[in-house]
Amino acid sequence: MSTWPANPVVLEINTYVWLSDLRRRFGGNLTLADVPAEVWDDVARPGIDAVWLMGVWERSPRGAQIARTNEGMRRAAEDALPGMVDEDIVGSAYCIRRYAADAFFGGDLGLAMARVALAQRDVKLVLDFVPNHTAPDHTWAVQRPEYYVHGTFEQVRDDPASCIEVNGHMLACGKDPYFPAWPEVVQLDASSPDLRAVMVEQVMRIAERCDAVRCDMAMLVLDDVFEQTWGARGAPTRTDGRGFWPTIIEPVKAANPDFQFWAEAYWDLEPTLLAQGFDACYDKGLYDSLLHRAAVGDVRARVFESTTDAATAVRFVENHDEPRAAALVDRPRHQALLATVCTLPGVALLHEGGAQGRRVRVPVVLGRRPDEEPDLELAAFADRLLAALGDDLRRGTWRPLSIDGWPDNRSNEQLLAWTWTAPDTRFVVVVNLSGDRADGMLRAPWDDLDREVTLVDRLTGEQFARSGADWAEHGLYVALPPDGVHLFDVRF
Repeated sequence: MSTWPANPVVLEINTYVWLSDLRRRFGGNLTLADVPAEVWDDVARPGIDAVWLMGVWERSPRGAQIARTNEGMRRAAEDALPGMVDEDIVGSAYCIRRYAADAFFGGDLGLAMARVALAQRDVKLVLDFVPNHTAPDHTWAVQRPEYYVHGTFEQVRDDPASCIEVNGHMLACGKDPYFPAWPEVVQLDASSPDLRAVMVEQVMRIAERCDAVRCDMAMLVLDDVFEQTWGARGAPTRTDGRGFWPTIIEPVKAANPDFQFWAEAYWDLEPTLLAQGFDACYDKGLYDSLLHRAAVGDVRARVFESTTDAATAVRFVENHDEPRAAALVDRPRHQALLATVCTLPGVALLHEGGAQGRRVRVPVVLGRRPDEEPDLELAAFADRLLAALGDDLRRGTWRPLSIDGWPDNRSNEQLLAWTWTAPDTRFVVVVNLSGDRADGMLRAPWDDLDREVTLVDRLTGEQFARSGADWAEHGLYVALPPDGVHLFDVRF
């Protein structure tokens, strides 16, 4: 396959529940090796550059049993899937027993055939890497307990749920510094030189099977964050100070120059992770601003004025860790957010089912999901948006645009606009992220507007003939309702 495109669009699939749906649809014990061509055609349609098969690694039987008996985990599963039975709790996608494809997916052969099917459609494959913890029945936990943080006497006495006994050792459950421990996983000692060495070998093997890894909770294994969380309970012999991620990323990239590392990251630690070798990091701040309707000025500052390269941001409206967008916002808002995320630079992350208006967030321990009626209007909008992406909307040069207003009408400040310019394509995006109507005069983005232009709105099919010279001299008048969007294909 070719190298990674700039500004890829990635579709995240919860592989277990997606395959369970396909088994009900096509019958039998369908695996990744048996997915029909028409399904791959739909998944890897034009506009999609990569597919993240979330949760393909072998799940932990012990972790699944903990999830079935833990009160909070079981309640979350029952809320998402009323009438569920124990067998529906298959174990967390992030409680990994082994980095081999789970038998449910057809094992490593099924995964390899899925990669071939995607590659035939010029679509790349993204998989998970979990650096912070493993399942308690992982081989390392059983045979190499020195790779883990151990529970203290006081911890075992005062908070026994924060440790798991493995082969005579009390291993600390995985956690971040601000929340209680996760009950079904055990904490790796990220400060251990021996652990880092085997981690390099592990990621090398993962890199043979995909084109990028999404690194779960990547900030937790930064040296200072790990020390803040665990103090002196790490390895007595500290590493050479290079940091966990450079130790892992540098040799993997030396052997696989096109391989990419993407970080799930919070707490404004994106610049640190990028400096340590990551290609892109979650833009959780933009997600929060968009979904919770922050002031448009805040969104503008994050998008237009950020000191971080926009191409290194992973932007999303939802993912498996967040509520479904359709459960939080109405359809016009949802459409505006999809158009925004998909037309900004960086990695645009879509979530399977989101474009159909699914409202139920499925916990990662569940193996199936409830049936939901699709939102056909939202799905049609998403189809038109993807068609524009497939026509190279995100290729070329991205540039923010200015929109002028009038002394007695400052609603232009609620509008955001940008353009994508390539040798053979020009697109202009205008979005109103406020709850009120807004209008203004869009400044000309090019200096060769000496001809008549036709603006084709790819989201509605409407066409507008305009004088390029008038646009260059006076600006282009745009008006949008609350959460309205224009996606203009500019043609001469």
